[in-house]
Amino acid sequence: MNKNEVRFTADEILNKEFKSSMRGYNQDEVDKFLDAIIQDYEAFKTTIAKLEKENAQLQRELKKANERPQKQVAAPTVGSTNYDILQRLSNLEKEVFGSKLYE
Repeated sequence: MNKNEVRFTADEILNKEFKSSMRGYNQDEVDKFLDAIIQDYEAFKTTIAKLEKENAQLQRELKKANERPQKQVAAPTVGSTNYDILQRLSNLEKEVFGSKLYE
């Protein structure tokens, strides 16, 4: 049996009958514990279903993204990059030193 395989359903846990003996477990205590296990089990099932649905959606999105042609970003030319840097530097000087520098 695989480790990830579910062995019991919530109904099997709920309907499990234990033999009683003279020095057996308190039946009410066992029932309360099994009820708590069933609640956890149902919460796990809900979480797993939600995660499987989310995983399938993400797989579809990834497949769509991989099918789209990738846009090639053109590398800026050296001259335009230098001009851009000089323009930004000029704007920075104006802000730091004010307009008196250019008067």
